Amino acid sequence: MNKIKVLFLFQILCLNAQGVTVSSGKIDQIEKFKSAFVDARNITIWIPDGYSKDKKYAVLYMHDGQMLFDATTTWNKQEWGVDETASKLMSNKETIDFIVVGIASISEKRHADYFPQKPFDDLSPQDKSFVTITLQEAGRTKTVFQPVSDNYLKFLVEELKPFIDQNYATHKDAEHTFIMGSSMGGLISMYAICEYPAVFGGAACLSTHWPGIFSVENNPIPDAFFAYMRKNLPDPRTHKIYFDFGTATLDALYPPLQKKADEVLVEKGFIPANWETHKFEGADHSENAWKERLSIPIKFLLGAN
Repeated sequence: MNKIKVLFLFQILCLNAQGVTVSSGKIDQIEKFKSAFVDARNITIWIPDGYSKDKKYAVLYMHDGQMLFDATTTWNKQEWGVDETASKLMSNKETIDFIVVGIASISEKRHADYFPQKPFDDLSPQDKSFVTITLQEAGRTKTVFQPVSDNYLKFLVEELKPFIDQNYATHKDAEHTFIMGSSMGGLISMYAICEYPAVFGGAACLSTHWPGIFSVENNPIPDAFFAYMRKNLPDPRTHKIYFDFGTATLDALYPPLQKKADEVLVEKGFIPANWETHKFEGADHSENAWKERLSIPIKFLLGAN
């Protein structure tokens, strides 16, 4: 896509289509950003107060972008409160300056978009069938399950990031490019930094959905994820990874699995300077819970030196 076409699309598609409002900063919305790799989806770009094209900003890419800013527009009337938290951190000089790019998920495609593809492909045929059956029973797929997260990441890296870098005053290097999500969004954030370590310098994975499905009994998926991490985690000297989990509702499944993930991180040389895992006793699996602790991963990834 050439620059003229990018700018044309930017001018035409920056619409406040969903009526998202923020308490600070400014929102640019792109309705149905087209992709050669995945279904078109809405993109929400949050720009802080005082944004200047004469400066350079880090970029935080966040999954489930429709849930980030305005609870009046979300299905469950909850939000991450990204604008409030980001503005406070920057105004207090606790982080470097950054913008946020929210990538909306598509409900019926979300599981396939976010499920790490290579670990799934390494499963046996029997285990793949087990995953399909359990996801069909949970109403997450009507067909044979097949992740498409490799294409989702190509969309982010080859289409969305170049668009953002051409139209906003960004630092383009991995040192200033970060990715964050929760639940399945935590999985795809882990996968992104492993697959594209030259693009993403840090990942925050909140309430990471290690089971992949919705039970842990006889579940082969977590071990497949951990085996993948052993082979593909990025260089800890140049990358940061954040994990956390609660202990209530769906998060109650995560503590023993996160412990195994942490063991892999230790094996691969991650130390407190480049890796944190936090437990939040009593926290449930919701935007309200992630909102409460959002400042912690943002400061870890983008903290001012």
